[in-house]
Order: sequence, then C-alpha cells, then structure tokens
Amino acid sequence: MSQVIATGRLTGKVAVVTGGASGIGRAIALAYANEGARVVIATARNEEGLIETQAMAPEGSIARFMADASIGTDVEALVAFTEEKFGRLDVMCNNAGVLAYSPVEEMSEQEWDRVIDVNLKGTFLGCKYSIPAIRRAGGGSIINVGSVNSFVASAGYGHYCAAKGGVLMLTKTVALECATHRIRANVLCPGMIDTPMNAPFEEEIGGRKQFEDACLALQPLGLGRPAQVASAAVFLASDESSLVTGTDIRVDGGFTAQ
Repeated sequence: MSQVIATGRLTGKVAVVTGGASGIGRAIALAYANEGARVVIATARNEEGLIETQAMAPEGSIARFMADASIGTDVEALVAFTEEKFGRLDVMCNNAGVLAYSPVEEMSEQEWDRVIDVNLKGTFLGCKYSIPAIRRAGGGSIINVGSVNSFVASAGYGHYCAAKGGVLMLTKTVALECATHRIRANVLCPGMIDTPMNAPFEEEIGGRKQFEDACLALQPLGLGRPAQVASAAVFLASDESSLVTGTDIRVDGGFTAQ
C-alpha cells in the first residue's frame, strides 16, 4: 500500500475512523496515525481486519473498537471509548459503508434498509454522537465519506446513490449547525478506488484488465488508490482546512468532470 508522506500535520489530534478494517478506512487511519494523530478504528464484524490495520501503524497510535455504525448505542459507546482512551475527540471520519447491486424493481426492502442504514443512518449517528465530544475538545472536523454517487446515478445502485446523496446534504446541514462551535463538516467523495468493495465488480466483468479498462472509461486518471483518498482526508482533518466547511472534495480522477 502506498503511504502518505508523514509531516506531523495531525500531531496532538485524536480521530475516529469507522470502517477501518480495510480499503479506504484503513488508508485513512494509517495516514492519520503516520501524521501524528491517535486513532480509534471501528468495524461491525471484521475484527481481524482491525488487528491488521493496528499492526501496520506506529506502535500505540491506533486502538480498535467493535461497533456497528448503524446502531446508536454502538456509536455512542465508540465515542465514549475514544474520550476515555485518549482524552478527547478532534476528528470524526464516518467511512463505514456497504455496496450492493439491485435494480429498484427487484430490490427487497431488507436490502434497501441495510444499505441506507449503514451508509446514511450510520453517518447521521456518527455526527450525532461525535458533535458533543468534538465541542468539548474546542472544535474540530467531521469528515463524511460520500461518493461520486453523491452527484451522479448508477443503474442498479439506487439505494447506494440515495444514501450517498443524503450524506452530502446531511453534511451541509451539520456544517451550518456546528459552525459556531468551530466544528467543520465536509464530504470526501471518492471515485473508482482499488478496494475490496469493488472486488465483486472486477470478477463480474472478467478480471483485472477489464476492470482497469472500465475504470479508465469512467475516470480519466484511471483507477485510484486508497492512499490518494487518505491524502485528502488528512487535509480535511488538519488545521490547513480551517476555513473549509459544508463542501465536498472529489477524489475521483475526473469522473464527475465528464
């Protein structure tokens, strides 16, 4: 995995990253830790992945916590654990997400609920329970992971597009509500990134080369890497983005420029 060049930009900060067991969440957690932050990573099921992420970071920089982003009591406990473990919370990165393919006509209510619950409700809960903690720390940053599907639709992914569009508007609302508390809220919007979430799509279209070719057709700069998304997440967590709130940063290789 490519690593962000560390310069200590997050020294002294404490962050939570949900979905930190793999992919973009892992890259963000490692980038934060390498930049000097202390980080709590969370997942609902993949504890082994959390252990792997923790082992890749500087010793003592990452703690892990099992929590389902779509369950309020879990998220509340995650925030409480972070304050107890590290004494404060400065940065909340709501990254946990799931992806599934189903045309609207064929989509079950259960599948709709699952995708909405993790991607949208989970972001809401992450905001709800982190805001008081970040306020106690004197301000900070909420980073909600959206998608190019916050802006453009993809056939077969109506629930995912609805969730990621909702994340965009929820984040703008949080930014307005929390500005007086010096809490910034922004949406980080990746395009096609080389993560385990996209593995079924790669298999479906015939393999690696076909997957990379398909990505290039949609995304002029080609398939992205998790570390490239993590670089933007470091900026949003740092004081360098102190006047940035209520907006989106698209790390999409030109996907939405077409």
